[in-house]
Amino acid sequence: MAHNSTNNVQIFNKPRVELHLHLDGAIKPETILYFGKKRGIKLPADSVEGLMSYVGYDEPRNLTQFLEIFSYYMPAIAGDLTPDEVVHLVNQGFQEGEKHFKIKARSILCCMRHMPEWSTEIVSLCKKYRNEGVVGMDLAGDESLNCKLNSGHCTAYEEAFKNGIHRTVHAGEVGPSTVVKEAVDVLKAERIGHGYHTIDDFCLYKRLLKLNIHFEICPWSSYLTGACDPDLMKHPAIRFRKDKANYSLNTDDPLIFKSTLDKDYCVVSKYMGFTEDDFMEANINGARSCFLPDKEKEELLMTLYEAYGMVQSTVC
Repeated sequence: MAHNSTNNVQIFNKPRVELHLHLDGAIKPETILYFGKKRGIKLPADSVEGLMSYVGYDEPRNLTQFLEIFSYYMPAIAGDLTPDEVVHLVNQGFQEGEKHFKIKARSILCCMRHMPEWSTEIVSLCKKYRNEGVVGMDLAGDESLNCKLNSGHCTAYEEAFKNGIHRTVHAGEVGPSTVVKEAVDVLKAERIGHGYHTIDDFCLYKRLLKLNIHFEICPWSSYLTGACDPDLMKHPAIRFRKDKANYSLNTDDPLIFKSTLDKDYCVVSKYMGFTEDDFMEANINGARSCFLPDKEKEELLMTLYEAYGMVQSTVC
């Protein structure tokens, strides 16, 4: 069944909340070329079209193949950037064509499964910059290559928990439900990045529903990384929706997937039966589960309630 013909047609013309969006996977190709030239770093191509032939794709691969793509352009934007370069990267980086509102932008610093030596430094940076826009930490990486949780990550997440730093973990994307269990029980994750394979363990899934753990679902991403059944009409998001799970809809890496959030909304509407009411619920879930300070979270929720025509006497 071919799914890649779904167009980026906006079908939900109201404010939206996106929690799972990687900066290094959401920048414009023009920005990558700019930094490559500015920093004297050779890229595989010197035009937008040429670069996208290496970076972007719209047919299913596996997660390992997807992650390898970052090696084509990360040298141009990684490393020691000046403050002005960081501002340019953030302000100019996001893909054009997004119709949804970016109501509040905050940073989550990311540890990598294969680099546990980073984790201690990441949590230190979270503590240092917690009042300057950094709101939490994440653990990402290729579960298909390494599911084992290193003690370095455990120590860092324990430190984060003790210091009130918010925590999310990529888990159950391509890895088994045991990785999700570990994320919640060992790392004390408040949110799960992806989490599709949670439903393979009925007891775990029911427990996380009861705990109101948030799932950051990325529909189009999961199709292109081979995280789920290629038949989108069998996607775990359908189960999450029916069970009233706490989930949101996200793009993940729109640069590489050549998409926008409109694409994901289109996919779940066309293949999974999502309605406008489902979209509103997903965005309210996202706002309630975001890592903004309480006052800003309350403002965000009130913005959504007003835009959605909802009467809400108590903000949770």
